Amino acid sequence: MNGHNPEPAATRICLVVPCYNEAERLAPEQFLSALRNELRLNLLFVDDGSTDRTGRVLADLCATTPERIRCLRRSVNGGKAEAVREGVLAALSGGYGLIGYWDADLATPLAELKEVASYFESPRINAVLCSRVNLLGRNVRRRLWRHYFGRFSATLISFALRMGVYDTQCGAKLFRANDGLRAVFDRPFTTTWVFDAEILARFQVLTGGGERDMGIIEHPVREWRDVPGSKVRFGNVLRTAADLCRIRRYVQRNRRGL
Repeated sequence: MNGHNPEPAATRICLVVPCYNEAERLAPEQFLSALRNELRLNLLFVDDGSTDRTGRVLADLCATTPERIRCLRRSVNGGKAEAVREGVLAALSGGYGLIGYWDADLATPLAELKEVASYFESPRINAVLCSRVNLLGRNVRRRLWRHYFGRFSATLISFALRMGVYDTQCGAKLFRANDGLRAVFDRPFTTTWVFDAEILARFQVLTGGGERDMGIIEHPVREWRDVPGSKVRFGNVLRTAADLCRIRRYVQRNRRGL
């Protein structure tokens, strides 16, 4: 594959892909196809201390296109939140214009990326969150219990942040690479399961204003599907509630005016 990138540096995109024991769900050809279709795209896989063949699969994938695919290896499993944070911080030194993260199972197809990136043509946009909304003409397939768990979580998150967000937990997001993004990801997350909501809380505190000041919008994906092997469990409900209490205290402590 030709590694030459004809796009100016400001438009280059890096997607961080956190991986933990994903050997059976990773689809290397889909990632390579995305690189062929989007010349601005670069990939940074973060192996979060996997104990299966994930490391070998990623090494083979990186070897195919080393100029556009990188792999970071964490010696122990520290959780998705820290894998994403470490990857974003590493990408911030790469001169990319846009940095995001995308789930390794590609439940959200990488075909969504082009439309997501187009929002950043507006200079006021700082982040785009993919959302799973089953509108007419869209193909969003979720197991019923995951749908209701997602709606319950979204209600709690909206209450904690006092923000009308529909879906923080879809694993596909893109950010403008700037000093604000570094400030948001600079410190370890205090939450695990809903660290995506903590990212919004940090943007909220950083901008010092309401939803319009944050420059964050949601993009309803055209397609999303449950992939077997998901790590979502009913036990996450209690963890979600505890994490959101911490997020709400953080917002109240830092933005008394919200």
